[in-house]
Amino acid sequence: MFAPLPDPIMPGMTSSAASRPTQDSPADRSLLIARAFVARRQSHSPYSRFAVGAAVRTEDGQIFQGSNIENASYGLTMCAERVAIFRAVAAGQRRILALAISAVPAAWPCGACRQVLAEFADPSCPVIVAEGDSIVGSSTLGDLLPHAFEAQFLVGDGSEESPSRP
Repeated sequence: MFAPLPDPIMPGMTSSAASRPTQDSPADRSLLIARAFVARRQSHSPYSRFAVGAAVRTEDGQIFQGSNIENASYGLTMCAERVAIFRAVAAGQRRILALAISAVPAAWPCGACRQVLAEFADPSCPVIVAEGDSIVGSSTLGDLLPHAFEAQFLVGDGSEESPSRP
C-alpha cells in the first residue's frame, strides 16, 4: 500500500524536473497509480458503490487527480477520468501525456472518457489500469479508441455559416 500523499487532490505536487521520473517509466506509472489510488478516496459513489480514481500527467509534469462523482440521475454522473482531465484543462493544461485509473475491480475508461482524452492526448498516450494500487493492464489511447472523432472532421472553424444539408 502507498503512503498517503498530502492534499491528494491538489494539482502541481510534483518534484523538480531533475528528480521527476522519465515519461512512461515504471516509476512514472507507479506514481500515477499511487495518485489515482489516493484520488479514489474522494469518490462520491453512494449509488453504485464503485469508487474510481484517476490521475493524468501533463506535458509540464503536473499530475491532476479526479474521482467519480455520482448523481441520483445517473446520466449526470461524471467519471473520474473526465474529472482529472477537466481539472487539468481548467488549470490551463492542454496536453495529457498519461492516464492512470484505480478501481476495485479494475476498469478501463468508458467510451466518453476515451473520446475526451482524445481531445487532449496523442494516440500513443499510455492508459494504465490498476486494481487498487496494483497495475493489472496498460494500453495506448490509440488502441482503445482507434477511430476517435477529431477536430479535423469538423467543417470550418466556426466563423462561417454551416454548410447546408440536403
